[in-house]
Amino acid sequence: MGRSRRHKAERPSLRKRSAAAKTTAPEEPMFLSRRIIDSEPQEMSVARSFAEALSAHDLDGSGSSIPGSITQVVIPRSAPGLLEEIASAWDLHPVLVDDLFHANQRAKVERYDDVLFLVLKSAVYIDAKEEVEFNEFHLLMKDDALVIICQGDRFIDGTPIPADTSGVQEYFTNEKRSWTKDRELLALGPEALIYRLLDTAVDTYFPVLDGLQVDKDGIERQVFSGDTAAAERIYLLSQEVIDVLHNSTHLNRLTQALGNGAAKYAIPDDLRAYLDDVSDHLTRVLAEAGELREALSQILNVNSTLVAQRQNEDMKKISGWAAILFAPTLVGAIYGMNFDDMPELHWAFGYPMALGLMLSLGVVLYVVFRVKKWM
Repeated sequence: MGRSRRHKAERPSLRKRSAAAKTTAPEEPMFLSRRIIDSEPQEMSVARSFAEALSAHDLDGSGSSIPGSITQVVIPRSAPGLLEEIASAWDLHPVLVDDLFHANQRAKVERYDDVLFLVLKSAVYIDAKEEVEFNEFHLLMKDDALVIICQGDRFIDGTPIPADTSGVQEYFTNEKRSWTKDRELLALGPEALIYRLLDTAVDTYFPVLDGLQVDKDGIERQVFSGDTAAAERIYLLSQEVIDVLHNSTHLNRLTQALGNGAAKYAIPDDLRAYLDDVSDHLTRVLAEAGELREALSQILNVNSTLVAQRQNEDMKKISGWAAILFAPTLVGAIYGMNFDDMPELHWAFGYPMALGLMLSLGVVLYVVFRVKKWM
């Protein structure tokens, strides 16, 4: 796991990364809508207006009054024109309209009269870069209609959004994503669909934590191997863990707010139990992310200790060689003073004796330092 990484400051923003990830030009922004009747998702259709999306499946003219029906509208690629159309059709509160037009928000839930607004964030771990990519989704619920607005380039389960309409429709017609196993849940109304999406968003954090754990283990091996690049990798991975902690904390507050409003808005007990299950998942995410952050902090301390130890060993070697070189320098300096009365100054063997003294002092010091394991 010793991959090289770019500096964090060089990472583009979510919007820049999303735009760069698309190799083909996306088609014109659109509405996708389908009706969920008796907990059975119907075929997804393409609409060019919000009104058309809401009425696309109204075959009998009864509108949203069909018992057990939910109208799901998906905007794969957010666009100001589409948002303006929704705001006008539902006469949204100005503050809510302002939130719709601004991405990069924290996860939250707010209610404006009869409209429920949620911001969800799912996560995807890019292992090649050791980065966590967060994708934002805005949810609007009114009566039995739920609008899902994708702000990034992925669906809520982390699947990249196809550039063409047929690819998007294929995604929603895939049996694995049709939620047929959640028929009992979907029978509880559009709130159930919100909780299902919330659970899907929370579940995306577990593969992210697994990826971070694998890279944390790689960093541990890197630290004990003496790799000097380990410190930077620890800091960068710690920042990713902190991002996960922040986003999962906001999701946890969102679930708490939904739970607090359950009694006020007469949410069925079955949905409350489902929300409790989502809260349990978030508790696990927060606990594992907290443990990862603590582990990385400990690894950083160990790395600092090992670096200090290696520096101490280097200083011992430098000091030892300095002492060895100082011994002949001292002898040479003394005999270089050239006083007339200095011993051995005019002796024929004075020069060989001085050289021998320099060499012997150096050898003695070297042996002493080797015994002390300084060399």
